[in-house]
Amino acid sequence: MLKCRTAWNKLAPLARSSSTVCRRNVRGTGLTNGRTPICVPATHMSSGAGGGGGGGGWDNTIYAVLVGAACVGGMTLTYKTLKEDQRRYEERIAEIASRPHRQEALTSSEPAELEVVPSSEADPTAPEVEVEAEVAPEVEVEAAVAPEVEAVVAPEVEAELIAAPATEAVSPSESTELPPDEPVVEAPPEEAAAAPPVDPPVVEEAESKPSSATFPSHVPYLLIGGGTASFAAARSIRARDPNAKVLIVTEEPDLPYMRPPLSKELWFSDDSSVTETLRFKQWNGKERSIYFQPPSFYIKAEELGSSENGGVAVLTGRKVVHMDVRGNKIKMDDGSEISYDKCLIATGGIPRNLQVIERAGEEVMKRTTLFRKIEDFKALDKVSRNVKSITIIGGGFLGSELACALGRKSSEFGLEVVQMFPEKGNMGKVLPEYLSNWTTERVKREGVKIISEALVKSVSFIDDELEITLKDGRVVKTDHIVSAVGLEPNVDLAKSAGLEVDSDFGGYRVNAELQARSNIWVAGDAACFYDIRLGRRRVEHHDHAVVSGRLAGENMTGTSKPYWHQSMFWSDLGPDVGYEAIGIVDSSLPTVGVFAKATAKDTPKAAAEQSGTGIRSESETEDTATSPVASTSPATVVEHKDDYGKGVIFYLRDKVVVGIVLWNVFNRMPVARKIIKDGEEHADLNEVAKLFNIHED
Repeated sequence: MLKCRTAWNKLAPLARSSSTVCRRNVRGTGLTNGRTPICVPATHMSSGAGGGGGGGGWDNTIYAVLVGAACVGGMTLTYKTLKEDQRRYEERIAEIASRPHRQEALTSSEPAELEVVPSSEADPTAPEVEVEAEVAPEVEVEAAVAPEVEAVVAPEVEAELIAAPATEAVSPSESTELPPDEPVVEAPPEEAAAAPPVDPPVVEEAESKPSSATFPSHVPYLLIGGGTASFAAARSIRARDPNAKVLIVTEEPDLPYMRPPLSKELWFSDDSSVTETLRFKQWNGKERSIYFQPPSFYIKAEELGSSENGGVAVLTGRKVVHMDVRGNKIKMDDGSEISYDKCLIATGGIPRNLQVIERAGEEVMKRTTLFRKIEDFKALDKVSRNVKSITIIGGGFLGSELACALGRKSSEFGLEVVQMFPEKGNMGKVLPEYLSNWTTERVKREGVKIISEALVKSVSFIDDELEITLKDGRVVKTDHIVSAVGLEPNVDLAKSAGLEVDSDFGGYRVNAELQARSNIWVAGDAACFYDIRLGRRRVEHHDHAVVSGRLAGENMTGTSKPYWHQSMFWSDLGPDVGYEAIGIVDSSLPTVGVFAKATAKDTPKAAAEQSGTGIRSESETEDTATSPVASTSPATVVEHKDDYGKGVIFYLRDKVVVGIVLWNVFNRMPVARKIIKDGEEHADLNEVAKLFNIHED
């Protein structure tokens, strides 16, 4: 562009003078011809002393040829300059993108030879507006794209390219991806020492950014989220594609781990250093780590691209903030980008909090725990050893489990544990009322003070204490609050990715194959999937994360399997009372319960000892029961007694069993899964209960 402008500045005076002479000759010729008699010979006109038409016509032709030649030359020069600059620009960007950490990348290539003409050399007699108006269309086109061309040599842009990741320097339309198998590596120390010095401000800016390990700019399989679903998907992908290269990006600082022990077994450990080791004894006495695999299982992110046999790498402490579905790439909070062939979203959920707590101020929030991660377990364990009172708000799975766990420690540390919830009893939204009330009494035996039908009106911090005021006027004073009021699916990427969020259940809306787009899958808590038996659902349990992650991984490798599996979930109120459930278990549905006297074998601890696992869903199989269907004899009324040792609770919708709770009955889930899969009406659920062998000693 600058060469073209220089040429035009040199030709502009000649062009303007030529056009001026032409206009004068034309006017002179017209006037002369107007006074010349028609009968005058042509030879006289061409040699007339009056400087009339003859000589002026020849001069006009010369000037017209000169102006035309100048225009053609200018257009040709403009076209060649644009093509050459565009070629150099693409080569320069490709070179920078291929080695973002090598400073010599910018100096090894020849600088663009553009001649810059100061504005003082322009023709002083020609107004700038007139020159702009007479610029050829091709020059105007060049001016429109000039910022991109000039960006190649602008010093400040070169400095930014040194400090910023290469992917930021490339526009979306001209992104140059690295080959999938080529990792981005840092420059060796000797090469870095040989590189030309960088201005101090640029170095300081680069150092002020978060330090990041190197990683490939492109991966075949990208998994967003580091929880159970992602880990299950990674193993599934590797099982079907042994050389697959899988990258997990997680916001947490930890490698993938299981969440259930955070509210269960870890609290019952005798090891005083359990918060550091994160190892615990299962109910069967076997010791186990909370992590799915040790660090040696994973490959380093910087080695993933060059690994011949592939592997699974994890980027910890990274949050994906933007997702470009059309460009098949994501952007992280440090500005770096990664492109992918196939992507899994397994971002899980975020613990909900009460609005009255969020509005109560900083002092209240500092004394409130939202329990979800390893760091929450460590923080609450520390709090339990240093305060006199903890109040748990919420009567669901998590709240009841934490209440029992802390209740066991209350006598040891002199801790008062209070649990409050709006329902009449623990897990009132899941269990029928009679069983919920029985469970509440069981929790009280663990040393927990229960406040039922409690609706929180306000929370305040007064005299170094938290005051919880209920809507009925009751006031509870405590030192710390644990808010366990549910989970909100993490759908932060929905807006940038253009993915649909289900308005009824929340979560990313996917089809039966867990697909949100042709090359994007969703698994775990964040997936709102279509259950071919029970309709659209969203499930927040460990087994669902395992099975949905495994299926999503299989489908990412080319299969097209629908999600037909009925996932189970379980909850333990300590080692003596627990239950497993499947399907839709909602206390608002009609229920039928069949109970029997429990024995010493009917406890979570005994079940773990029998199966050899602590995470009970690991003993689950995809096999369905082959027991005969119960007889169709007339139904009998089941009378509930005060002691519910063990039993089966059926949840009905339109007289069809849609959910089952196995109360202190373990390792019978294939039977329950078959009953729900069949979807048949049963005249006598007492007979169906016999399939679970609850009456055997």
